[in-house]
Amino acid sequence: MTNNSATRPLPQKVIGILGGMGNQATGEYYRMLNERMNGALGGWDNGEIVIVSVNFGNIEYFVRRNLWDDARLSRRKGRSTRACRRRRDRLRVEHHAPGRRADHGGPSDALHSYCRSTAQAIRKVGLRRVGLLGTMTVMQSEELRVRFQERFGIEILAPSDADKAAVDRIIFDELVRRDLRAESKMEYRRVAAALRTQGAQGVILGCTEIFLLIGQSDLPDFPVFDTTALHVEALASFALS
Repeated sequence: MTNNSATRPLPQKVIGILGGMGNQATGEYYRMLNERMNGALGGWDNGEIVIVSVNFGNIEYFVRRNLWDDARLSRRKGRSTRACRRRRDRLRVEHHAPGRRADHGGPSDALHSYCRSTAQAIRKVGLRRVGLLGTMTVMQSEELRVRFQERFGIEILAPSDADKAAVDRIIFDELVRRDLRAESKMEYRRVAAALRTQGAQGVILGCTEIFLLIGQSDLPDFPVFDTTALHVEALASFALS
């Protein structure tokens, strides 16, 4: 239905996306946010969104080599973050891997929002121990594990070292290119089953590309928490408030 009675221009909070980490997730955030906003506003209305995209080659280089000081000091990344902040009410960094260091600015905001929206969904269904799939950085993050435990009372279980390596490889070598393979879906299902054996009551899809490969329908009796969908909902609710 067309919202002809609305004041024009329609007042609305602006969402900033620092994207390119990788570009598949950036595109999905833009699409999902606009679908959610249009569903709420109707007619031709959608979101007020600013996207600044960085070179994923730089992100891949820093993250996979654990070069966090170099990443933090990267002038190119700093300029992109500032450009995005000039016109936004909420900055969303769409990939979770760079959220390791609290002094990264924008990514630290993303880590906090990522933990909060995910923890709320987990606690809503009464769970207290969940597995985590993501990049190697995310799965090894002590900051993330402590934040979930101390702030929300949720225990995070990570895969074995071999399974971490497999999950990370599939993300970087396949999912960021939208290379979706049946054998990789089976591998993720196997890792989720292993986490369940360890005592996990559900699993967090802790990288923004994982939902392209696997979701709740692939694990019908094991709660799946898709951080991309959860964060889109939180951002849209914020923009509509």
